[in-house]
Amino acid sequence: MDSSDTITEEVCREDDVGDGQLLEVMVAGYPVLLVRNRKEFRALGSKCPHYGAPLSKGVLRGERLRCPWHGACFNVRTGDIEEYPALDCIPCFKVTVEDGKVFITAKKKDLESSLRVKDTSRRCLLNKNTMLLLGGGVAALVCAETLRQEGFTGRIIMATNEKHVPYDKSKLSKEMNLKAEDIYLRKPEFLEARGIELWTEKEAVSVDFQKQKVRFMDGSSQKYHQLLIATGSHSGFLKVPGADLQNICTLQSPEDSSKILELATGKNLVIVGASFIGMEVAAFLSDKAGTISVVEREEFPYQHALGPQVGGVAMKMLQNKGVKFHMKTELCELKGKDGKVTEAVLANGEHLPADVVVVGIGSVPNSVFLKGTSIARDDKGAILVNLHMQTNIPNVFAAGDVVTFPVALLDGDSSSIRHQQVAEAHGRCAALNMLRRGKELHTVPYFWSTLLGKSIRYAGRKGQREGNRISSHQLGLGLAELTWSSSSSGLAATVSLSPGPAGHPELLFFADLQCLGGHRGGTSLSKAMRGSKSVLFAPVTVPPVPPHTGSEVGSVAAAVPGLPEQALSHRLWEGIHGHCCEGKPGATEIPDLLHQVSESMASPCLGNRAQSSLLQPAEIPQRLHISWLSTKGSC
Repeated sequence: MDSSDTITEEVCREDDVGDGQLLEVMVAGYPVLLVRNRKEFRALGSKCPHYGAPLSKGVLRGERLRCPWHGACFNVRTGDIEEYPALDCIPCFKVTVEDGKVFITAKKKDLESSLRVKDTSRRCLLNKNTMLLLGGGVAALVCAETLRQEGFTGRIIMATNEKHVPYDKSKLSKEMNLKAEDIYLRKPEFLEARGIELWTEKEAVSVDFQKQKVRFMDGSSQKYHQLLIATGSHSGFLKVPGADLQNICTLQSPEDSSKILELATGKNLVIVGASFIGMEVAAFLSDKAGTISVVEREEFPYQHALGPQVGGVAMKMLQNKGVKFHMKTELCELKGKDGKVTEAVLANGEHLPADVVVVGIGSVPNSVFLKGTSIARDDKGAILVNLHMQTNIPNVFAAGDVVTFPVALLDGDSSSIRHQQVAEAHGRCAALNMLRRGKELHTVPYFWSTLLGKSIRYAGRKGQREGNRISSHQLGLGLAELTWSSSSSGLAATVSLSPGPAGHPELLFFADLQCLGGHRGGTSLSKAMRGSKSVLFAPVTVPPVPPHTGSEVGSVAAAVPGLPEQALSHRLWEGIHGHCCEGKPGATEIPDLLHQVSESMASPCLGNRAQSSLLQPAEIPQRLHISWLSTKGSC
């Protein structure tokens, strides 16, 4: 390449960037992320390839940089993707330091792009091995791409009953005005260039595991050497009189999303179910539909997933936009005229006008075609896999929404987690084990939702057993957080509800600590930071409590008001994590530790606000509330 295409520019002085700091600089008019990590400088693409989040607002732990919006992780040394939902890497640029000045050298074409696609092997016709992937979602897509990235040169077939290439399903309920092409994750030519065959509208109807053959709805069949089942899940169906009327919809595809938007605009909309799909549809259509009524058998939205604290705040937000909630009841009948739905009848006797009904009542694994086979499934139809994503059948793997798998945060208890990021992690793990790499699944579930400009972020996994909630706060509209713990695993999950797209730094730190194995045993240390518009909840796991406390789980909430958000987050967490990872403090030393950390925060770079908020020893009892919760059994 011509040397004129390579640019070298001074971006700052060496002492302008502290160790562990993320700084966005400009090179030839393009933003570049400058990272100083362990006194070494790194320069990378400044935006997350997922949705374009500014990585300068992310969280750095060791060599791992976590996106502030949806939790994707990148290695700052290589730029490689280490955790999803992003599919691509970020570019890296050369950094030199001369006479205290920092220079970045980059090619213009690399500066223009915010992502770097991993190199892949090519299809070789001499390799007769066939990897057959059933499903067209992110689990199958990541599996296919990983196989090529890891050097597999045989045949890869993705067979899906969808009409499209893999697309971003999370946007179906969040942005219902988008066309299918607007949410494609990969274009057809991308797959073609990597020798990945995509068979659309190709639904599997049976599998012969002995002959290693799959039969499809159109009568054709395909043999495989190794099989991935990633057929996803579908919404539950209504089982009430009138369920066969027209304009009763589930949300499974871009076509469904467009249809619901068209039918509901200016009309009476009834939504059955107040979990993520129902709430997101209600939020998006709140200024478009004539009326919106949400019917839910529980007392609050998200009751089982996030609990009443977050659910209550979310419900109030939508009520303020005119959405009507009919809680602690359920749909018992649908009435219609000329074959179209006109009215919903509830168990409490209410009659709701209904020109269109959207059903969002649970998720059912797409595994009916496996009925009668020897593959192991649970009582809900989900395929059972181990940490290698292997089923009980040789050469058969499964991933994504169709599986139940061992969750480290629940001490290995199996669970179905139907999140995009988890499905992608499944796909990569399955691909590596199809190549005999012996890779175990290790990922921290990270989920997001949006309602009326506010964001819900959820990291970890809440156990289902009684007595595992350890801390919750509800502080008014837009201010909510909730954490859970199991008796043997410390803090297992945390959720935040906040303005804008960015996740709280504390939530991101929690996810990183879980990745480092922080979930394994011990006392839960938490810090709630209260601001005018949001609650920041900061969990961390510290060494186990003294033996005499038995199975108790400790929860410590420390409020330190008045400090700048970023400065407090980073400095307090660096101090706590530095001590905890070395296993220094015991439970009784937490107040001393917090005082030491608060002293370290009183540095010139934080100004007078930090100095004035320094915790003194006498203040510790007033600033800290320590509670011990006894939990029974283990999760």
